[in-house]
Amino acid sequence: MNIAPDILIAAAELIALCKTNGEMITTAESCTGGLITGSLTAVDGSSSVVDCGFVTYSNEAKQGLIGVSEDMLVIHGAVSKPVAIAMAEGALSRAPLATLSVAVTGIAGPGGGSEQKPVGLVHLACAGNNRPTLHRRRVYDGDRHAVRKATIIEAFNMLAEMTDKKPV
Repeated sequence: MNIAPDILIAAAELIALCKTNGEMITTAESCTGGLITGSLTAVDGSSSVVDCGFVTYSNEAKQGLIGVSEDMLVIHGAVSKPVAIAMAEGALSRAPLATLSVAVTGIAGPGGGSEQKPVGLVHLACAGNNRPTLHRRRVYDGDRHAVRKATIIEAFNMLAEMTDKKPV
């Protein structure tokens, strides 16, 4: 698999940070379809910080694998702040070794957008044991590849930020 050099560098930096701080990562990915986990595991030594990844592209997978409620999906839609937060918290609760999780749900395009939820909209959330869950809403420019790449980088940034908030 060809992974962009800047993504590999960012992944290696995150892995080193998590090793130093004793963190284990899980992911819950929709619009990135496993690319966050794939980018992390492309780095030597990633097994010491990556627990598992959930690819929850469908609403049914979000419900069955990581416990997002059907009501939440109906009320807010899959691409929303509440669903991203539920994905991150659900993945963290279901990953046996993880201390951190990141979740992404969005519209990478080229189709599927609307006036309220345009192509490029991504909701990201990061949860950590005994730490408040972070959320970010982003609207990225560019094609599907650009949206997904920007999402991966932002996910890595959020995990690094959460690592710095490790409880004592």
